[in-house]
Amino acid sequence: MSDSAVPGQDMPPKGGFSSIRYERRLPKRGPSGVAMFAICGAVMGYGWYRLYLGLDERRELEREKIWSRIHLTPMLLAETDRDEYRRNHAAVEREREIMKDIPGWEAGKGVYNGNRYMPMVIANVPLHQRPGFKKE
Repeated sequence: MSDSAVPGQDMPPKGGFSSIRYERRLPKRGPSGVAMFAICGAVMGYGWYRLYLGLDERRELEREKIWSRIHLTPMLLAETDRDEYRRNHAAVEREREIMKDIPGWEAGKGVYNGNRYMPMVIANVPLHQRPGFKKE
């Protein structure tokens, strides 16, 4: 083999190789961190504002409901009283019709000795609290 067939060692050029740029050079895309923080803050601020308006509206509706109940209560009580009077009158008429053959029976006479008005109260007592109830 001759010396000319042996390749020479690869050497750097005179003055050296040029420097390699290894840092990333990406184009700037999208808003900055401060801008995103400001946008999120604005969206949250708007949400809190809408929440406050909703709470105001809910409070106003609740106030309106309370006042409507206050104003409607006398009318509802009067309506209940009229219904109770009508039912009581019908019950006395039924009692008069059923007991017409019994001498000395006074239809509609209360069980109390006075003439003070006592509304009919039907107590809803649970079964286990009734007298004489035995649990099986």
